[in-house]
Amino acid sequence: MIFNILTLFPDEVRDFLSSSIIGRAQANGHIEVNCFNIRDYTLDKHNRVDDYAYGGGKGMVMQAEPVVRCVEAVKEEFPGTHVVYLSPKGRRFTQTRAKNFLKKYSSLSLLCGHYEGIDQRAIDICADEEISIGDYVLTGGELGAMIVVDTISRMVDGVLAAPECFENESLYSGLLEYPQYTRPPVFRGLEVPSVLQSGNHAEIERWKLEQSLTLTEKYRKDLYSRYIKKRK
Repeated sequence: MIFNILTLFPDEVRDFLSSSIIGRAQANGHIEVNCFNIRDYTLDKHNRVDDYAYGGGKGMVMQAEPVVRCVEAVKEEFPGTHVVYLSPKGRRFTQTRAKNFLKKYSSLSLLCGHYEGIDQRAIDICADEEISIGDYVLTGGELGAMIVVDTISRMVDGVLAAPECFENESLYSGLLEYPQYTRPPVFRGLEVPSVLQSGNHAEIERWKLEQSLTLTEKYRKDLYSRYIKKRK
C-alpha cells in the first residue's frame, strides 16, 4: 500500500510515521509513505501558499494553484492514486471504510488543509472524495491523515505478526474489545478473572464475546444494534 501525504508540514508528519509499527512497516517494505510539501509547488516568489478569503472572515485560505499543482505532480508519479481530502464535510472514517480503502486502492493520496482550509476550486478539481475523522476541529488535516495511514496500515499483510492482532481489536468485528489483563494475577486487591487463568480455551472465547457484547451495549448502543441486526 502506498500513502502520499500532501501537506505544508512534511517533516512533522514524516517524523511521526517513521517510528513504531508504521516505521517498521516502511523499513520492511510492507507499506510506502511519501510526504509532498505543497509549498514546493507555489509560483509565488515568496513561497506564499495562502491569501485572504473572498467575502471576509478571520484567517487565511490555502490557494488553489499550489494545491492543484502538487496533486497533479503526485498523480503523475502515482497514476490512479485515489485522492482524499481530510474535511469536516466528508463521510465519517470508520474501520469499515479503512478496510474498503485497503481492498479497493493500492495508492491513497491524503490532502491536508490548514489555516481556514483550501480554496474550494482545488477541492473540486482534485479530490475524489472527502472524509472526516470526527466531529471536532483540528488545526490542520495532518493528524487526520496520520490516523488514516495508521488504521489502514495495521491491516496490511506483514505489518502485524498475525491477522488476529487487529481482527480481535475494538470495532474491527463490529464490537468493542473485551478487557485485557497481564501479570501479576492480583494487583491492589483486583484479580484477573478466573476464566482467563483456567486454560479452557472454549470458555475463554465465550467470556471474551460476552464481555464485548456487554461493553458494546453499554457504551456504544449504535454499534450493538448494528451488530445484532447483522447476526439475525
